[in-house]
Amino acid sequence: MGTGCALLGTGLLVLLVVAATGASGTWDAIEHRNAPRTLAATQLELALNDMDAQTANILVSSGDSGTGKGRLDRSYTEARSRYETAQETISRSLRTLGAASEGDKGTQDAVVALTDEFAHYQEFVGRALENDEHPGGKDAARSDYRTATDLLAHVMLPNASRLVDANDAVYQADYRAAHSDVNVQLAAEIVLGVLLVVALISLQIQLSRRFGRVFNPGLLAATLCALVAVVSGMQLLTTTSNQLRIARHDSFDSVVALARSKALGYDLNADESRYLLDPDHRTEYATGFLDKSRKLYGVAGDDVDAYGSQLDVTWGDYRNGRGDKDFTGEYRRELDNLTFPGEREAAEKTVDAYVVYQQDDRKFRKLVAENKIREATEFCVGWAPDTSNAHFGAWMQALDEVTAINSDHHYRAIASGRDAISYLAPTAGTGLVLMAGLVAFGLRPRLAEYR
Repeated sequence: MGTGCALLGTGLLVLLVVAATGASGTWDAIEHRNAPRTLAATQLELALNDMDAQTANILVSSGDSGTGKGRLDRSYTEARSRYETAQETISRSLRTLGAASEGDKGTQDAVVALTDEFAHYQEFVGRALENDEHPGGKDAARSDYRTATDLLAHVMLPNASRLVDANDAVYQADYRAAHSDVNVQLAAEIVLGVLLVVALISLQIQLSRRFGRVFNPGLLAATLCALVAVVSGMQLLTTTSNQLRIARHDSFDSVVALARSKALGYDLNADESRYLLDPDHRTEYATGFLDKSRKLYGVAGDDVDAYGSQLDVTWGDYRNGRGDKDFTGEYRRELDNLTFPGEREAAEKTVDAYVVYQQDDRKFRKLVAENKIREATEFCVGWAPDTSNAHFGAWMQALDEVTAINSDHHYRAIASGRDAISYLAPTAGTGLVLMAGLVAFGLRPRLAEYR
């Protein structure tokens, strides 16, 4: 019976060492590979949209080509600064993804292709901005910009989106494998732990009957140590399982969805500037605006006015508690995944700001339809309070707040998972080692009596 206890204790110790080592490796992969790669891909997607939006804003706010007459100075300066920031973010994200994709040929090829496409895109954008500085160059600038934005919309953004999906899928596959392993280890730990405690109790009973003693202090202490080890091991594996779920589904799913909604937001904002800049393609940009709006908040509507009416009604019903979530899209996905304190309020604040922005869009299009182009331009790309741009900034700030809640809990889950390893694994291991020593201590005098 003593040999059986030793074998069970050794098996449990090996299991916990394997589990702790595997959990540590999983947290390293999440923190240093899976999450950063996916976030770099989402930042790339966002920055591509931002750079294109700022290019349109530069061309819209620059006034007459070559003269600067009619320029909106603050809007032009802001757009220039944001353009350069987005350009730097794209370059940095491509470098990060390239370095992180070593050994993954599919991802490497995608990053190389995007790097080449970005070089071509910058060439067209550079020509557009240069032409805009020459007298009478606005038409040529529009043409070059149209070529650039078509390359972005039809080639670069789909490739960037696939890169997000690919990296997120790797994280999801690793999560599923790790979560499954932990659950199997937990079941095995429970079985081994129960068998070990039963074996120790049986050994105590056997010795009591054979040697006529009611209790063996050494075996009693060994049983207590075994219980501590088993409970600590269960806590370690349960905590790991729970924190893995929080790090992946409860928080990171929302981080990715919100990052994508922010990228769509910048693309929506760019569509308004494109609508101003390129009158010959207004129908195309209005359709694009509507399609992207539905991805964020999906309701019926054949045009932006009908969509806006449905948006106001369904969101008003939701906010007033009179109906369910009668919409689809990224914001439905986030509102269906509310987990953390303050997240509901932040998410609802984000959609509130989105509704205001959509109302601004309808006002903006009305100004254009009335041929109040200067007024529409100032309302669209200006920075005065109560302009569309100011409300767009409030929408993005609200989006950043709900993202920050989920991101914070993602990293808290990683820290909690690591903490569990640092104190529960040594506790369980120490308990098993002490148990082995106490079993030997408890058996030695009894065996001496037997001889």
